[in-house]
Amino acid sequence: VQLQASGGGSVQPGGSQRLSCVASGSIEDVNFIGWYRRPPEKERELVAFINKDGGRSYIDSVKGRFTISRDNAKNTVYLEMNNLQPEDTGNYFCHARALAGWSTWGQGTQVTVSS
Repeated sequence: VQLQASGGGSVQPGGSQRLSCVASGSIEDVNFIGWYRRPPEKERELVAFINKDGGRSYIDSVKGRFTISRDNAKNTVYLEMNNLQPEDTGNYFCHARALAGWSTWGQGTQVTVSS
């Protein structure tokens, strides 16, 4: 399975974006799908993840602003981002781990928040 992220771009502070992570195969049995980001000159961090049963988790800095969701019928995981701030700038990419033991990383999409 391959992952492809899209939906990034430039936005002003306070704006919104929706990222999509589309898998080339079924994600129905994928236990973990996470959105990561790498801010400029910083380490990669896990922003949010969603598991097979729909359970979600977020880092504190995005709670209340970001929402992760999955649509198994479309093999897609979304990251809805609202009230974006400059510190949200970074390269965003998705990662999946399946119960079968495989895992894969997708290519990133750049999100730039500036006025």
